[in-house]
Amino acid sequence: MFEGFENFAIPTSGAAIHGVRGGSGPPVLLLHGIPETHLMWHKVAPALAANYTIVATDLRGYGASAKPPSDPDHAPYGMRALANDQVEVMASLGFNRFAVVGHDRGARCAYRLALDHPAAVSHLAVMDIVPTGDAYARADREFAHSYWMWAFLSAPEPVPEQLISAAPHVLVDFMLDNWPSQPRSFPDEVRAAYIAAFRDPETVHAICEEYRAAATVDVAADEADRGRRRIECPTLVLWGAKGMVARMYDPLAIWGAWASDLNGGPVDAGHFLPEEAPEEVLNHVQMLLQR
Repeated sequence: MFEGFENFAIPTSGAAIHGVRGGSGPPVLLLHGIPETHLMWHKVAPALAANYTIVATDLRGYGASAKPPSDPDHAPYGMRALANDQVEVMASLGFNRFAVVGHDRGARCAYRLALDHPAAVSHLAVMDIVPTGDAYARADREFAHSYWMWAFLSAPEPVPEQLISAAPHVLVDFMLDNWPSQPRSFPDEVRAAYIAAFRDPETVHAICEEYRAAATVDVAADEADRGRRRIECPTLVLWGAKGMVARMYDPLAIWGAWASDLNGGPVDAGHFLPEEAPEEVLNHVQMLLQR
């Protein structure tokens, strides 16, 4: 699936991060969403590797990356901590400046990385999100119904952990079957890998902690930066034309308050853009990287 890529496990100051690396040329970091791992890039990474050095990682708490203990304030699973992991991984690989492409939770890590480490990020792409602070500030009845996962996963421990652990396939299958416009976008072996990850109680707890952090430390970080810091590198915003982001937001208007050099638009997909519409995503990302 990632032919020609090599696996790595790199220790950072916060967690050991697993990933794959392949290709040659300017470096590009790919970051996944939920319920996925780095495997979500299997339709995009090999093509990008023809002209770029591609690094695709499992975020802290996901896949084969470490699941360190959390704190009462959930900060070890906030996006600031996850972004620091990725900066250290790329530095260990010899890259102090690189492009970042993120989807869903990976996109939240990506824009936090661009805000906290502007010298490290040459280009930024975020897919199918608005900033966390904006999502919560605009929360209404439709948000509560469409994004009920945010409230469920951030509920106090151990409620979501125990409910998910009783039938992990139910949650993963729900996401993979209901969020895309093309549910058959996931090969059987990839779907099985996503479900297998959710059978690990440590993974489930880590993901819940990440959502608890989103509602607390991540919102606080966004509000502290609002109107004070902007993303200055070329920034691409993509969203699924058939998904919830398209229905609920004006993504470019929202991101315009955060990014100075911004473009983007809808992709013919639901939520999982790189798996549903890999060629369209690839074209957009390649145009961004050529700027």
